[in-house]
Amino acid sequence: MVLLSVFSFYEPHASKQSGFYAPRILYWGSQGQDVRTVQDKLLRWGYYDGKVDGVYGARTYRAVRKFQAKNGLTVDGVVGTSTAKALGMATAATTTASTGGVDRKTDEYLLARAIHGEARGEPYVGKVAVAAVILNRTRSSSFPNTVASVIYQPLAFTAVADGQINLTPNKDSINAARDALNGWDPTYGCLYYWNPVTATSKWIWSRKVMLKIGKHWFGV
Repeated sequence: MVLLSVFSFYEPHASKQSGFYAPRILYWGSQGQDVRTVQDKLLRWGYYDGKVDGVYGARTYRAVRKFQAKNGLTVDGVVGTSTAKALGMATAATTTASTGGVDRKTDEYLLARAIHGEARGEPYVGKVAVAAVILNRTRSSSFPNTVASVIYQPLAFTAVADGQINLTPNKDSINAARDALNGWDPTYGCLYYWNPVTATSKWIWSRKVMLKIGKHWFGV
């Protein structure tokens, strides 16, 4: 597992300043009453053995995966639309974390959120490149096979860990997501990106650098 600090670059001055958030799904690091509801249900059904504290941590993640496996859902540890429905919960999420492969209808906005959280300070081609890396991972046996499960893989992206994934993406981020889904891959198949100035993982330096776009290096 690559540490989250490897993958992300963001503008500190832009963090959560707008106050507008996209509909969220629940993942490792989420907090709130909806997480408490998930924990309570899973506890009563025998999947969860921790405290009902509203904090989505390791035990909640493992319990969700057990529930998904038992109910024929994609086992990604994310409570998206399908998993929430199976839990008998209403959800405002517009993306589906429990469907296989890439679904243009459900994945475009989530990709845009990831771009906005990870690369809104980058040039446009760099935004597309970040989305391309996410899509490339869905096609690699080394990673989960859905956009949501790649993005919400524990410790993979700082934008998820610090909540910036929930900020409303701007027009450039949305357009970049569309371009990536339409097949534009400025990275030519790369599976990793990192900012060499802020990266702290020693492992990432074992990756072969293929190209540089803005402040990010892209590699395999």
